[in-house]
Amino acid sequence: MSERYEYQPHRLLRKRVRDIPSGVEGVLMAVITQDVSDSPAYVRLVDIAYIRNKSGREFTTAVENVEPA
Repeated sequence: MSERYEYQPHRLLRKRVRDIPSGVEGVLMAVITQDVSDSPAYVRLVDIAYIRNKSGREFTTAVENVEPA
């Protein structure tokens, strides 16, 4: 992958979701696959969910931690 991140489609985009570990609810704004490796020789990709809570502040969590609210 030439980019260090890539937007992904997700069935819950723009819908109300809950972050399971924290219990915080918000709107799923994006799911992005990011290369979090610190070396060009080793690629480590993770899917990160960006959630906007009711105050307007966004936070991230693993996409596996997201469920419909």
